[in-house]
Amino acid sequence: MKLKGLAILALGTLALAGCGKQGGESVGPKIERMKLACDASFENIMDQEIDVFEYSYSNKKRQAYVVPYYLPQQQCFDSLMDESTGVKTIVAARRLTDSEKIRLKNHKRNPREQRIAVDAVALIVNKDNPQDVISMQELRDILSGKVMSWHDMWPTKLDSIRLVFDQNGSSLVQFMRDSINGGEPIKAKAYAENSSREVFEAVSRRPNALGVIGVSWITTDMNGSVISREEMRERSTSNDTTSLAFSDKIKVLAVSGDESIDAYKPYQAYIFDGRYPLFRSIYMITTTVGGSFNNAFYAFVTGMQGQKVIQMTGVLPATVQPRMVNVTVSGE
Repeated sequence: MKLKGLAILALGTLALAGCGKQGGESVGPKIERMKLACDASFENIMDQEIDVFEYSYSNKKRQAYVVPYYLPQQQCFDSLMDESTGVKTIVAARRLTDSEKIRLKNHKRNPREQRIAVDAVALIVNKDNPQDVISMQELRDILSGKVMSWHDMWPTKLDSIRLVFDQNGSSLVQFMRDSINGGEPIKAKAYAENSSREVFEAVSRRPNALGVIGVSWITTDMNGSVISREEMRERSTSNDTTSLAFSDKIKVLAVSGDESIDAYKPYQAYIFDGRYPLFRSIYMITTTVGGSFNNAFYAFVTGMQGQKVIQMTGVLPATVQPRMVNVTVSGE
């Protein structure tokens, strides 16, 4: 069961249902349920983690349900700070601040946090856009408003650049503002969709769009292929390498760093060695205790199998596996 919330008010108390014996007869497995507040830009990653975990953890005696709420990043932290929400685990693009740690410890809640992945921030354009490469300086010029049209960078009839983000308050907006634009407000013509999937769809329809999106959203699963829980679990326990390709519904720009004349696309190999310059860390943070259902999910995601699931989404797992990457590159 997957539930999505748009505000912290949606994080009401869930009744934890349990099944036991009634009248001396077993009435079914014990139900274990937890809430997870996750940065909405990582929805595609966490949905797959949850599917494999629920399938692997459940058996005849217990049934596992992780209930995710995909929210703007700050609302994830707000939900963790507020005990009344029942949220004990979150996924976000930053660590806890010192003041947040103190606040939690003052309420006798001891937080743990671990980096679970390195996410590439991909820049995507319409297939009809002739641009294939962009430099970091050109990107900064777009964000600062110095470059407003595609024909300022590339011979094209396309006019004004339409910068597309997933939502207002997104961690991707914060990343572009703080890490790329030097903390200055973004002055480009920017628009917010309602989700990363809608960014993908908007770019596939609009020739002048420049989408900012997490790399997991542009791997081949966006073409509609369906992988069963059984197959996903089998892949996550194997030692095979992962072959990745990007969706052919859009074009992924290659990005060159400030000290490089070569440009690279956000493949895992280039995220790993730093040649792809747009990346950020993903953290899982929990206040749960050992032996709890929350802790079981935290241990799964940060452990070997959960890291392999992350690898299959196109994101670089924090724990690098031997022979982890087999990059598929065509026409480069």
